[in-house]
Amino acid sequence: MAERIVKLVSMGCGEEDLTDQARKALDEADCLIGSDRLLQRVPACPQVPRLRAVRGEEIRNMLRASEGKSPCVLLSGDGGFYSAAAGLLPLLEQEKISFEIVPGVSSLQAFAARLCQNWQGWNLYSAHGRDCDPVAAVCEGKPAFFLTGGTLGSAELCALLDRAGLGELQVDVGENLSCEDERLYRGTAAECAKMSFAPLSVLLVQPAPRYPKRTPGIPDEEFLRDQVPMTKQEVRTAILAKLAVEPDDLCWDIGAGTGSVSVELALQSRAVWAVEREKKALGLLEENRKRFGAWNLRIQAGEAPEALESLPAPDKVFIGGNGGNLKGILDVVNAINPRARVCISAIALETLQTALDTLETLGYETEVVQIAVSRARKAGELHLLMAHNPVFLITGGRP
Repeated sequence: MAERIVKLVSMGCGEEDLTDQARKALDEADCLIGSDRLLQRVPACPQVPRLRAVRGEEIRNMLRASEGKSPCVLLSGDGGFYSAAAGLLPLLEQEKISFEIVPGVSSLQAFAARLCQNWQGWNLYSAHGRDCDPVAAVCEGKPAFFLTGGTLGSAELCALLDRAGLGELQVDVGENLSCEDERLYRGTAAECAKMSFAPLSVLLVQPAPRYPKRTPGIPDEEFLRDQVPMTKQEVRTAILAKLAVEPDDLCWDIGAGTGSVSVELALQSRAVWAVEREKKALGLLEENRKRFGAWNLRIQAGEAPEALESLPAPDKVFIGGNGGNLKGILDVVNAINPRARVCISAIALETLQTALDTLETLGYETEVVQIAVSRARKAGELHLLMAHNPVFLITGGRP
């Protein structure tokens, strides 16, 4: 007796995209399982049972109960690209159900073909029923392709870009690819944000202008500063090292000042929230944000800790200014994410002591380093070292 093999059939974008391999699998099927939309696309086979299911557990249970020898599970697009197959395969493996994936034409492939472009250089994202940050995506230096759907359609994604100051980015939208009402649209993110698109849409956004990738430690003179205090280059470099910033981190910069640390964090991480209370500093913070293309940097005006309570949970937190509220700030950080790594800068011994006492009371492992920077300045034919204030960096984290 032939072994029962479940075929996971990728249905492509439409009837014309169905591969010969997929057609053969459907012709030989004795049971079809999938969403209503996909079941309707299969050529009429009245004698073959059609079972509606979209969740992995539902599909597994139907396969358990089915006596069919050649069941087919229908997948939209290609089974290897943000497909229901990702959740289904572990369930089939647990049940020791043999399966085979039949590849198909994804909306990504179809869209690139319509635009006459190569897609191997695009970054690929899905906003279909999952969290997605388009601002962070377009800051990666490559065109960003999005599957859309649910609450984040093409217009909604473009509205987020427009709000971040990226309304002039070129976007392409593909609606209902391979269907009779297929439509392609090209414009700016700001224009797209005011339009409406079909639920079955894909979006391509060109990369945002950005400061060139480099190691942390942008020269001080590149920042706009005026009379607002600014963390110096050497100290900024140490702060990012102590925080161990990673590309997927969400960071807070509390008491951001001119935004020099905020910008450095934004160039190394997924997103940054900069909290600042001084009006003059807020203006400089916004100017430096634009100057360096730190579009994934959001500015929160207000005084900590109250201004922190509405922010998304951080992975890394830098506290450069605390307005005498350091203990309250650390209490809020610990409450929102006790595993967040924290770095505090201090020039006063009292701030150092408060930071250590509070972090240790909250159960953090602590480390203290002192950084003393001197820079040479020419005096006639001589070079003299001019000292800056020594800075303490207090780092707190949990294993």
